[in-house]
Amino acid sequence: MSEIRLVVGLGNPGPEYEKTRHNAGFWLVDELAWQLKARLSPDAKFFGEVARATHPAGGELWLLKPATYMNLSGQSVGALARFYKIPIESTLVVHDELDLAPGIARFKQGGGHGGHNGLKDIVAKCGGPNFWRLRIGIGHPGDRNEVANFVLKKAKSEEQTQIDDAIADALKALPTALAGDFPAAMKALHTAR
Repeated sequence: MSEIRLVVGLGNPGPEYEKTRHNAGFWLVDELAWQLKARLSPDAKFFGEVARATHPAGGELWLLKPATYMNLSGQSVGALARFYKIPIESTLVVHDELDLAPGIARFKQGGGHGGHNGLKDIVAKCGGPNFWRLRIGIGHPGDRNEVANFVLKKAKSEEQTQIDDAIADALKALPTALAGDFPAAMKALHTAR
């Protein structure tokens, strides 16, 4: 099993999007950077905010928050992964997930993009779908036509608490996942609540 060398949080840059559901990936990566005492800084060549941290298993771990807006996330991920020669299988993408309720987080490798434009662009620009995902549940508005509006709005306070709890659970399981032991990380996270 290969360890994770790049953790990408998906979201949209700018204060108007900061607290919207679509930025759940950003929230987790911000917290991870804080835990690892790594500072995210803008880096134009990687089209986003980047931090270099010490990998729990030794070596380097890169953290990335693309500043390209969600639909062009692959531009940022591809630039950093190619530069540091990080294979797609050693990449973990953290993103909001409509098909999971708030309070639920799940690991998954590969699969489709489920209409998520950030994932769609990473699949298109980074050599396929075989990266790991950490899906942070945000719930579904119940109507497909409401999805775009829903992801770009703030969660209700009770839902936000549940999302924050799911991120906390995911962060506890993350060191095991980063080391490449996804079966153990999945067991820990998927039975957390």
